[in-house]
Amino acid sequence: MHNPVGESSRSRLHPVVARLAVTHFGVDWFSNSLAPLLPVLVPRLGLSLAGAGTLTMVLQLSSSVAQVLFGGLADRGYAKALVVGGAVTTVICLGMLGQSGSWAALVAALVCGGLGVAAFHPAGAMLAHRYSQGRPGYSMAAYVTAGTLGFAAGPIAVATVADRFGVASTAWLIVPGLAVVGIALARLPSFAPTTSRPRGAFGFAALRPYARPLTLLYFLVVIRGFVSASVTTFVPVLLARRGASVTLAAAGVASYFAGGGLGGFFGGSMADNIGHRRVILMSMLLPVPFLVAAPLVPPSLTLVALALAGFFLQSTLPVNVSFGQLIAPVSAATVASLLMGFAWGLGGLLVPMTGVIADRAGLEATMIGLGLVPLLGVALAWPLPRQVR
Repeated sequence: MHNPVGESSRSRLHPVVARLAVTHFGVDWFSNSLAPLLPVLVPRLGLSLAGAGTLTMVLQLSSSVAQVLFGGLADRGYAKALVVGGAVTTVICLGMLGQSGSWAALVAALVCGGLGVAAFHPAGAMLAHRYSQGRPGYSMAAYVTAGTLGFAAGPIAVATVADRFGVASTAWLIVPGLAVVGIALARLPSFAPTTSRPRGAFGFAALRPYARPLTLLYFLVVIRGFVSASVTTFVPVLLARRGASVTLAAAGVASYFAGGGLGGFFGGSMADNIGHRRVILMSMLLPVPFLVAAPLVPPSLTLVALALAGFFLQSTLPVNVSFGQLIAPVSAATVASLLMGFAWGLGGLLVPMTGVIADRAGLEATMIGLGLVPLLGVALAWPLPRQVR
């Protein structure tokens, strides 16, 4: 694999990757701004619950599924423009959600900010891979974990400002957001296309020779996204029905995300040492007993089970992307858009199916069955290449 950093130390992140990780933290901080504002925006704008759900879907489609539109542009040499433009657009547009005075203005801000998120992610992931210094798992783990931490911290900051100063005051968060992004990206170099290739050999056209392993990885991400989104959606409801407080129910989601953040970092580093395929197999097998146990044990132990389930299942968050980029080294940004955005978005859009099943079979039984779903990922991961140069 081409290494553009020469003799840089393998034990440290390349400065480009560190800058991208900081920016990723800021981008994902703002990308999770809608949820804490909904309790205020719903009554202020007279929205129904269906309307509130539609807002979430709009943000999901524009920020995740739309990433496939930008991957090819990043591979063609527009990575810097997408990273800078996407980050700035995200901070400004999603930072203005609290200022929205109408449904149309809110939707416009969500679409604009979501497209900024979609523009940033595949370009950032491509560059994190290119400047990995021979450790793609470690580099991608640092990049992804920074985004996960930002995604977790954003709602806390937004909710705190909204509670103390009013929802419209959340727009002031744009100032520190732009400052962080500006400092991180101030000396970002320009980037040429990943490799020299014939005209038109970009994007999905360049990925055809690698269709089989990439398809397996794609559905692995769909499974992981579906299970994760279902767990974080319905576990609070399950805990509340079992007598847990609202705080404890929310702590269940926090435990899952906390475990997932740690798992993503260690999983990426482990992939460099024992191989991506092995880590993926372990990540689909090891969370099963904890996911199955979570609905059955007392609420306090449920938090422990969710943390361990998140640690193992989310350990492949960076691994799938870095593995796909190693398998298909011709369009790294397109691979990232496929495995980070489109597949993850599809997994999230399947969550209503979990609710339909729960209405008929019962929530506890559905959550137990959900815990077995990652076993499908074991079957998908088994044919993956054992070694990739």
